[in-house]
Amino acid sequence: MSADQPALADDGIRINALNGAAASPTRALSAPLSAEISAALQASPKGEVQVRSLDLSIPLLEKNDILAERNRGYFLGRGLLALNLVSSPGAGKTTLLERTLDEFGREVRCAVLVGDLETDNDGRRLNRPHASVAQITTGTVCHLDAGMIARGVEALDLTGAKVLFIENVGNLVCPASFDLGEQIRVVLLSTTEGEEKPLKYPPIFKSAHVVLLTKVDVADALGFNRSLAIENIRRIAPQAQIIEVSSRTGEGLAQWYDYLRARLPKA
Repeated sequence: MSADQPALADDGIRINALNGAAASPTRALSAPLSAEISAALQASPKGEVQVRSLDLSIPLLEKNDILAERNRGYFLGRGLLALNLVSSPGAGKTTLLERTLDEFGREVRCAVLVGDLETDNDGRRLNRPHASVAQITTGTVCHLDAGMIARGVEALDLTGAKVLFIENVGNLVCPASFDLGEQIRVVLLSTTEGEEKPLKYPPIFKSAHVVLLTKVDVADALGFNRSLAIENIRRIAPQAQIIEVSSRTGEGLAQWYDYLRARLPKA
């Protein structure tokens, strides 16, 4: 490996020293491991040690995936379109849902599950007479999982509902690994976050069916390069549909509503 190539660790993490690289550390065996190897060598008449490898790669998310499939079957059985909305904190998920419920939600009955570490402030903001809303408070957990969704749905009145919005905890890392049983994953990227967010957090964008570029009404004032942001999204998530929206001015919301209408389950 050349000096300017990043070192690849056993777990796949790349370390790339851009300047002032430290000397490579030498690694010594731990005392218990060293003693175990010495004892094995002494016990072997020919100085040979038999090594056996065990495959311990247990799918840690297996339980979640099973529950997610149950959720998906339940949603499909009810004729319910389930969307998982994921973003950084402050990207505009709640504001988008407020306007969506006030406009699209008057035409198509919707329900909402809201996830936050603490408080039910967002759930209260989304509370509407024509939409059933439930808040999931996760405590220290930085994402929603399929089990939380299964329990949260029990608190909703889904009579006549055609769309279930799941507002995930504000986080671009952990939610990427957790299937909730949704049919569509929506990732929001705000113009206040910078154009390189998709390059820095590729797993969540790679899993997106649609990316909403939010707060586009302030893009020029922020010096945000919309075309560069879209280029970066397409590099990471070529499969995703990109919709530019402003929940304040209404720009792009008609396209967002059309996207939802086109994916409503058929009777």
